[in-house]
Amino acid sequence: MNTRQVRLRQAWLIFWTTLLLLGLALAAWSQTAPPNARPVYVITINGVINPGSADFIIKSIDRAQSEGAAALVIELDTPGGMLDSTREIVQKMLASMTPIIVFVTPSGAHAGSAGTMITLAANLAVMAPSTSIGAASPVAMNGEMDQTMKNKAFNDTTAFVQGIAEARGRNVEWAKKAVTEAAAVTASEAERLEVIDFVVDSLPALLNRADGRKVKLADHSEVTLLVKTARIERLEMSLKQKAVFWLADPNLIYFFMIIAMLGIYAEFSHPGLIFPGVIGGVCLILFLVSTQILPINTFGLIMIALGMVCFILEFKFTSYGALTAGGIILMILGSLFLFDNPEKIFPAASFRVRVSWGLILPSVLALGAFTLFVAYKVLRAQLRKGLTGEEGIVGETGLATTDVHQEGKVRVQGILWEASAEQLIPAGSRIRVTAASGIRLTVEQIP
Repeated sequence: MNTRQVRLRQAWLIFWTTLLLLGLALAAWSQTAPPNARPVYVITINGVINPGSADFIIKSIDRAQSEGAAALVIELDTPGGMLDSTREIVQKMLASMTPIIVFVTPSGAHAGSAGTMITLAANLAVMAPSTSIGAASPVAMNGEMDQTMKNKAFNDTTAFVQGIAEARGRNVEWAKKAVTEAAAVTASEAERLEVIDFVVDSLPALLNRADGRKVKLADHSEVTLLVKTARIERLEMSLKQKAVFWLADPNLIYFFMIIAMLGIYAEFSHPGLIFPGVIGGVCLILFLVSTQILPINTFGLIMIALGMVCFILEFKFTSYGALTAGGIILMILGSLFLFDNPEKIFPAASFRVRVSWGLILPSVLALGAFTLFVAYKVLRAQLRKGLTGEEGIVGETGLATTDVHQEGKVRVQGILWEASAEQLIPAGSRIRVTAASGIRLTVEQIP
């Protein structure tokens, strides 16, 4: 055998050895590669069900469908939420062509009212240990309904939740009791009653247990879940969704309203300050945006506005606190009725859309106390200045805050005075005091 033949044999040996090693490597990779390359999308809903969270869930379902995800997992912990938003979510879930798994987690979490309906609507309903589900009785936003509205709400919500349970083959009788009797059960009891499919303590355990199960989609076709080794991708709320979710807080809406009223009043009463007007304008815009998310009762809003008017009038007239007391009463009543709209029923025994007493009382009482304090200081200063005679105020300069002729207002020595002039003085003009009578000034325009 010559040298050429030896080299040729060596070359063939190297070729076949390399080919064998590649085959072994491919075989090993095929054993470890996931049988399903499609990802599992996971979203987390922790809080009230409102238009922000509803839009997030719906957009996540759309994305899971368009990108061919193996499943969408909704990690849920909610006390309840808005019925309109809940209906939108449930309709989207029932029409989904991507398997949806609702996982009530972590331990201690609760799928209350709206959360119960969302959990029942899942292709696969799962709960973590020490969680609970139920209490889906409908309540009005202020917690009170007349009997007719109560019957209507109960019948409508009962039919809604029964329809969901029937569509997913779950315990219809318990679903009915969750509405009519506000029934609530733990995770283990929910599994025993066939309200949910099973109980696990973590997401990996859920995917492991769900793998291989068959679920029915919207077109009644059956698919087998292949999620055990699927890639997990977490989706997050967009900035817009976070903003809507955040703005749907009734306490925040109330705060925006109060600051808007104060800022705008301060700007009109002290033209040129700019800062209060800007803050008030921004809060007014945020308030108006928020009212498109949560329904506002016009009557309650009018009462609050009238209360603010009473506070303002206390500065202008001597009522010895009567106007302030009226303003406090009007604002408290208006605050209680602000979200009282019986046409919007919220299915939640533990969820109320109303302003917290912890925000109403401090806000209203602080406004009332501030109004009385300022009114007292203004009155005392005006009386003191009026009693000093001409030498105390005549000759002082100031600013006309309104047009001044037969009557008007001027600011002198930092105090707002009633004033008159022989000739019309435009608002914003510099003025000089020529005479004083009690707490009323006679002024002239400074050229």
